Amino acid sequence: MKTIRWGILGTGLIAQAFAKGLNNLPATELVAVGSRNQASADAFGNEFAIATRHGSYQALARDPNIDVIYVSSPHTEHKENSLLCMNYGKAVLCEKPFSLNLMQAQTMIEYARENNIFLMEAMWTRFLPHIKKIKELIADGAIGEPRMLQADFGFRFPHQPEHRLLNPDLGGGALLDAGVYPVSLAHYLFGEPKEIKSFANFGKTGVDEEVAITMQHGNGQLSLLSTSLTLDLPHEALILGTKGSIRIDKSWFTPTSFTLQQTGKNPEKFVFNLEYEGYNYEALEVNQCLRNGKLESDIMPWKDTLAVMKTLDVLREQWGLKYPSEN
Repeated sequence: MKTIRWGILGTGLIAQAFAKGLNNLPATELVAVGSRNQASADAFGNEFAIATRHGSYQALARDPNIDVIYVSSPHTEHKENSLLCMNYGKAVLCEKPFSLNLMQAQTMIEYARENNIFLMEAMWTRFLPHIKKIKELIADGAIGEPRMLQADFGFRFPHQPEHRLLNPDLGGGALLDAGVYPVSLAHYLFGEPKEIKSFANFGKTGVDEEVAITMQHGNGQLSLLSTSLTLDLPHEALILGTKGSIRIDKSWFTPTSFTLQQTGKNPEKFVFNLEYEGYNYEALEVNQCLRNGKLESDIMPWKDTLAVMKTLDVLREQWGLKYPSEN
């Protein structure tokens, strides 16, 4: 089996989470890290025993010993950094939200398509064992016809105006950072919505801090979603069908358990013993795609990424929210 050699662009918290245990995957090697400065790259390399440390993103992108690069920079840099890596022929796993808006996402995907380069959005939740099992149960009719989703992701964040979460210059706000999770889940279960209604409350820095979303999908299914940077939300998800329901335990978007409740039967609890770190499951998918010569993932295909970005754009348009870099 071909060994897949990884590089990581960026050294923030999510890059650290992704790097953890990556070398434990079969035929997988974390060979390099790139940062804006050498000191940060060296510190990250020391922490995760990475031999090659680059003091610039360009140096990482042109490293001939790398097959694929995980892009973990801020939202506003995803397009630029992904195109940089692909320009040097590197496959890319780009952190979510995939880009700042739909137009940027289209540019990234078109470049990958025209140059035959693998590209995938790092929506890690889709690849976790409990979500895969839930998809199987729904496909098998375990809850009848799925008709409604209730899901949230929100937390109380201290008021730090310069932090990226509250900084409009960095694409801050609840929607792109946390709301993308329930929005993506709704798309995954029910497909692209045909109608969207939403409300948002804005904070002092001008970003969305509290959001409520209702979506109606192609066959009338309903998604009731919420996200926040001011409230500690339950972090549970409930999928309701005509013959039962599935309740995903806190926090539903991370490795967790769920309960299947079928009409007239006792509830059945599903608990999973993880073989790898949570973020490693999306890396496994990338590895498999690269070994099979694929340009996109069947689980996180380009059309899904574009559909989610379209929904995020529609939501922001409803609120009149535009980031400075989009002007």
